[in-house]
Amino acid sequence: MVKAIELYLVTDNNGLEAVNFYKNVFQAEVLACTTYGQAIPNTPEEKKDLLLNACLSIDGIRLQISDNGPDFPYVAGTNMTACLQLDSAQEAKELYEKLTVDAENIGLELQETPWSPAYANFTDKFGMNWQINADIPGFVSESVNF
Repeated sequence: MVKAIELYLVTDNNGLEAVNFYKNVFQAEVLACTTYGQAIPNTPEEKKDLLLNACLSIDGIRLQISDNGPDFPYVAGTNMTACLQLDSAQEAKELYEKLTVDAENIGLELQETPWSPAYANFTDKFGMNWQINADIPGFVSESVNF
């Protein structure tokens, strides 16, 4: 079952600053905030403070934010996606298989990540940017406090 379709913002390696900015602008609650250094072993020192993922609640509406990451170029105009939050890895797999038929680009194939047992991002055949995420409570162990 699809839990939600959320807005996902990707920043140009200033994600922690963006979290703080949007938190203040919208009087949002930071539900989770994890850096690469917290989640990925052996992250180089200069990349440890990059934002892997943050989730803010704005009057009950979730906003996801991350940095573009140490290995991916930032491309303005492609930094906003629809993120499907799902109840299980199996549901993520089923939707991934349907939505990626004739996909323009698969950025990350469906796989386990530090925050989800099943995550993928891609551009579908209509040019729409998607993320699929099995949102399993307790999967991420560390979080930045704001």
